[in-house]
Amino acid sequence: MMDRRTKISILLMSGCQALLNSTTAIMISSAALVALILLGPDKSLATLPVTAVVTGTALATLPASLFMRRVGRQSGFIFGAGLGIFGAAICSYAVWVGNFWIFTIGAMFVGMYTAFGNYYRFAAVDVAGQANRSKAVSYVMAGGLIAGFLGPQIASHSRELFVPFLYLGTYLSVILLGFLAILLISLVRIPKMKAAVSDEPQRPMLEIIRQPTFIIAALSAMIGYGAMNLIMTATPLAMVGCGHDASDSFNVISWHVVAMFGPSFFTGSLIARFGEYRIIITGALLGIVCVAISLLGLELVNFYTALILLGVSWNFMFIGGTTLVTTTYRPSEAAKVQGMNDFLVFGTVATASLLSGQLQERFGWEMVNYFALPMFALVILMALLNMRGGRRQIAAAE
Repeated sequence: MMDRRTKISILLMSGCQALLNSTTAIMISSAALVALILLGPDKSLATLPVTAVVTGTALATLPASLFMRRVGRQSGFIFGAGLGIFGAAICSYAVWVGNFWIFTIGAMFVGMYTAFGNYYRFAAVDVAGQANRSKAVSYVMAGGLIAGFLGPQIASHSRELFVPFLYLGTYLSVILLGFLAILLISLVRIPKMKAAVSDEPQRPMLEIIRQPTFIIAALSAMIGYGAMNLIMTATPLAMVGCGHDASDSFNVISWHVVAMFGPSFFTGSLIARFGEYRIIITGALLGIVCVAISLLGLELVNFYTALILLGVSWNFMFIGGTTLVTTTYRPSEAAKVQGMNDFLVFGTVATASLLSGQLQERFGWEMVNYFALPMFALVILMALLNMRGGRRQIAAAE
């Protein structure tokens, strides 16, 4: 059981997660549409700002982990939010002057903020302890449920605040969200990260990442996030391209984000009851169903249903992978392993995001979905093989 102080800290970090994911939702739902306005005739680079967000995340992930080991989680989170404010200011200026490349640079700084904020879930484990790790991660991630309503709706209702500068109000709003995140995280008590909290020596990174458990944990998070981003990034472009209104795409993304984080209220309990592997496999199966529904038609109901299923798929695969990866390292190895895990995850996401725009522009919405199918299938296969190998080890020990 968590005491009152721990619960308050988890609640505050959940609020920080909500603000972070609202920022991410704003970028996802609006950045490609801003790019369509700023770009010339060739629209194949429309997803480049979203790619810049996840590229910034990937590049800053390892430095963020090491920086927080040196200065502490709280200072690291405040610094990261500052990067987000700086990036949003650059994006606002880019919209004002109508420059696509400046906008893309600003998006990369916002992505760096995400790199720092993604450690909220690991900080939750530091606060709650290993015994409560699955619930702590789930409760913090549940903060994203608010982001599902807040982020896309901010993007939708603020885009015309400063006509003719569409979306200027949107990115000024991101600055405000960053300041609110700084306020909340300043109230959280996070245990100081220690260089080593056990007598066991640190193992080489190669030895750690070669563990079958680490491989499936990282793969689940990589593909859960990568395949989700591949489909989600292309969704606003696909919807507008087939005649739906931009406001419809905001609503679809809104419900998608709700589906990403809503299950977090019970994902931890499901993991505790059924185990990480079964939850990961269930998430991958939901991803396959999402693809099937996307391929059945281009009606609004198809987009809504597919993106909601995609959100739940991400939740199970990402939280399942995150919980599982915390079992693969010693306390003294936490910073470097967490950093490597997130570097792999967001490197995959950056690649998927860039690929999404190219596939959508050159081959269409169907190809985007077909491309995700083998990714989900690979996770299912690897998880089943790992479960089978684990049973064999238990049987041999008996």
